[in-house]
Amino acid sequence: MRRAAALFVTGALLAGCGGAAADDRPLVVVTTNILGDVVGELVGEQAEVLTLMPAGADPHSFEVSAQLAARMREADLLVANGLGLEEGVARHVEAARGDGVTVVEAGEFVEPVEWTTEDDSGIDPHFWTDPQQVLGVVDGVTDALADVDGLDDGRLATDADRYRGEVAGLDAEMAERFGELPPERRALVTNHHVFGYLAERFDFTVVGAVIPSGTTLASPSASDLDELATAVRQAGVPTIFADSSQPDRLAQVLAEQAGLDVAVVPLFTESLTADGGGADTYLQMMRANTEAIVDGLG
Repeated sequence: MRRAAALFVTGALLAGCGGAAADDRPLVVVTTNILGDVVGELVGEQAEVLTLMPAGADPHSFEVSAQLAARMREADLLVANGLGLEEGVARHVEAARGDGVTVVEAGEFVEPVEWTTEDDSGIDPHFWTDPQQVLGVVDGVTDALADVDGLDDGRLATDADRYRGEVAGLDAEMAERFGELPPERRALVTNHHVFGYLAERFDFTVVGAVIPSGTTLASPSASDLDELATAVRQAGVPTIFADSSQPDRLAQVLAEQAGLDVAVVPLFTESLTADGGGADTYLQMMRANTEAIVDGLG
């Protein structure tokens, strides 16, 4: 598989180098690194793909420097997740839109799933946990890229077809692996509501989340933990899954409160890793997560 040609930078790096090197190619700015990988697979070397979110960062809370915010306003196309995910950069996305930058939000191309608790609900922005949703995003973003001057439509269509096939192959692999789990073992507890799309696609039940929200910026109360501990005991969940980029302290506390021998297993749910970190690309991330979930629940 060809690696995406996305450029991952931070504000400090950009400032320290005195600005980005001149590049005559179209500039496509992408907010999150998962989307950055997808966009890079679609455009290859035809465009400069600037991914704002560093590897291993939290998409809910990461922020950008003034230099990167300025580059957002210079983009030929700005690709965002939407659905309330990038809380730390949302104002910069809107500023770029206000300056006339074309903004495409991946959330426009998915069938939204809601997370719900007794006291709250919201749209789950983590659509990438379902490859079928990503196929819709690939189609929608490809259409947006086709309107960018300087990109070859034929190459774009060829690369999009190739990547669609790879994502469809991922979906089939996940379905086969999850099919090895009996229905009574398909119960998920995570650090926050992140697997709603995966649950719908592959017939899992989301028992609950340590942080009863769709964002890592919320905090659970003692009663939240007590209620979830009861649900964990009743469901006989053997494993709690925590994002690898987030401390698993709350998940460990829940495991202790549940009074059971419950493992806490890290997953790559919010971010890609740096090269060699186990989730360098979207496809690698989802394959790693699939194996961890099957091993944890099997």
